[in-house]
Amino acid sequence: MTAKILDGKRLAKRVEREVADRVAAFRKATGIQPTLAAILAGDSPASAVYVRHKQAACERVGIASRLYQPDGRSSLEILQLIDQLNADPAVHGILVQLPLPDAVAKEQVLDAVHPLKDVDGFHPENVGLLAQGRPRYVPCTPAGIVRLLAEYGLEVAGQHVVVVGRSDIVGKPMALLLSQRDGPWGPQYANATVTLCHTRTRNLPDVTRSADILVVAAGQPGAITRDMLKPGAVVVDVGIHRVSGRLIGDVDYDGASLLAGYISPVPGGVGPMTVAMLLENTLRAAELLNRR
Repeated sequence: MTAKILDGKRLAKRVEREVADRVAAFRKATGIQPTLAAILAGDSPASAVYVRHKQAACERVGIASRLYQPDGRSSLEILQLIDQLNADPAVHGILVQLPLPDAVAKEQVLDAVHPLKDVDGFHPENVGLLAQGRPRYVPCTPAGIVRLLAEYGLEVAGQHVVVVGRSDIVGKPMALLLSQRDGPWGPQYANATVTLCHTRTRNLPDVTRSADILVVAAGQPGAITRDMLKPGAVVVDVGIHRVSGRLIGDVDYDGASLLAGYISPVPGGVGPMTVAMLLENTLRAAELLNRR
């Protein structure tokens, strides 16, 4: 068996075309250009690359983007900047690129973003809405994963979904999203039985082998190997690492692709869909703020 590819790059291009059409219609109706402000603190080369990708995507769909680069030596400068952006009616979405430098209080900074401008979906108010099954913004990576599954007709209702990794960015919101009675893409892309695994999970291979759908956000290259999969499982790899000059994921792709039914590649799988969902959330933020 050779796994079918979950082509996030191809789907993201189509989502961008859809968002570009909606942005053009919104601008024509309101005279307002949706605007995303990105905050890049510190000097991480990887973070700088990610922000450039997001800015380029904004430009392709007609969303204005602004880049702010505080030095990241303390939280105060960033908090003051967020206050200014919260008060600026021309800014609709605020993105704080993670990870933040060690000197910065991450939770304090993320909590400072106005919930209506929190296009990453990290503010406690937006997390609470997601937990209640009425999300304002679905966090970008989980949203991109579900949209990718829906593109291939891989319904999750009644399926056992195992999520490896319990981060606030991917693991926890992924589990919340898939275990609801309904969701943004319909009840067939909710109603899963979800197991959330982490570093204290015992006998992890036994758990992952029980998964009909396996979402891996472990943060460790090659953490999931072929022998940890159920034959024919859907494998979604969220990780991305540069090892010996190659980009690889949290899944041993060469081995897993021989046993899985579907698999997302790295790069070209989840990453482009994360950016595409950020564009959708930014447009939604502009629409919501225009109704106030």
